[in-house]
Amino acid sequence: MNNKELKSLVSEAITACQEKKAEDITILELEQGSGAFTDYFLLCTGTNPRQVEAIAEEVEVRLKRTFGEYAAHTEGYRQAEWILLDYVDFVVHVFSDKARQFYDLERLWKSARRITPEEFAASSRKKTAVKTSAVKKAVVKKKAGKKAATTKKVVLAKKTVRKKKA
Repeated sequence: MNNKELKSLVSEAITACQEKKAEDITILELEQGSGAFTDYFLLCTGTNPRQVEAIAEEVEVRLKRTFGEYAAHTEGYRQAEWILLDYVDFVVHVFSDKARQFYDLERLWKSARRITPEEFAASSRKKTAVKTSAVKKAVVKKKAGKKAATTKKVVLAKKTVRKKKA
């Protein structure tokens, strides 16, 4: 999976969490050299067991419907204190408030870069905008080059016509 696809999946999971009113949504970008088995952790909190389940279910449904992606592994639905959805390249952790404080993954993975949903969305848009502007510049440059080449051909053709007339 390329980085753009991964960011799209994580963004969709964030949106699903937000729509189910998850609290304290945080993304941890894990370092490549830290021995991490995934690229991102998406952490959020539900206020009660039913909301924890609803958040996790919404993430699963949206990723299946939108991208055809299924979690490689899920656990925690029975107690609904900490539901884990493992999508290999990223893992979604939906906690109750008590479980989130107890396990404190942010402290456990303190070498990871913490990102808010807004920062994550902005970084995804920024990279896309940079690529788009680079493509636009290349197209403009190519068109300018074609126009210059066409102009040279017209001038040469006119000179040839003049020589033949003379």
